[in-house]
Amino acid sequence: MLDTAVAMVHRDGLTVGLDHLGFEDVIRDAGVSRTAVYRRWPYKDLFFSDLLRELARGAAPASAPALETTGEVLSEVLSGRSEDLASPQGRHDLVTELLRLTAVSDFEAVHGSPEWRTYLALQATFLSLPEGDLRADVQAALARSEQRFVDRVARGWETVATALGYRLRPGTGGSFPLIATLACAAMRGLVLMSLSDPDLLTRRVPANPTTASAASDWSLLGMAAASIAVTYLEPDPDVTWDDLA
Repeated sequence: MLDTAVAMVHRDGLTVGLDHLGFEDVIRDAGVSRTAVYRRWPYKDLFFSDLLRELARGAAPASAPALETTGEVLSEVLSGRSEDLASPQGRHDLVTELLRLTAVSDFEAVHGSPEWRTYLALQATFLSLPEGDLRADVQAALARSEQRFVDRVARGWETVATALGYRLRPGTGGSFPLIATLACAAMRGLVLMSLSDPDLLTRRVPANPTTASAASDWSLLGMAAASIAVTYLEPDPDVTWDDLA
């Protein structure tokens, strides 16, 4: 029942509530016995409370851009440009291009994700819940989901930075979880804004935010990611390309 209801919410949207979701419709789509359902949930409000908890547990991590996708983009960037790995400026240009391309693919993936739309609506739903056990449970589940999502994004940043010989810039107070938190905040803000202004998806800015060898057309999320990277990352002077290779 809960799996069926979660799928229906992702399909139809949360609409800052669950009033549009019919209890009998969920029973029918789940193909389970009404008797068994009402034995488990004597009142539909009990079921919808459990559904909110279920949604809060899994919405954000399910939509995190996969490390495999980042690896694919990295392979694409490196393809035919192996000579750039031999110089610091060349590696800097590769990191810049990776930021530029992954920002586009990540933004498109999250913007088009029903799970993310559910997650954003669930945040609003949670705030409107009355004080009590349900609100506390949903808040705790959302916090755990958020932490898993940030941890996953942090691992992606750390993996790529280490692979290309970058480190955290001393004196900035930075960490990969902090970088991930800021990157996720920028992503979420742009996703929310693009719901009413779809042109944000395709808007490009001719720029060179990382002082690469040449300017390029950057997405807005790419500009945000580049700003974060420039603030918190730098080439590691103790690493040579021979070490990385």
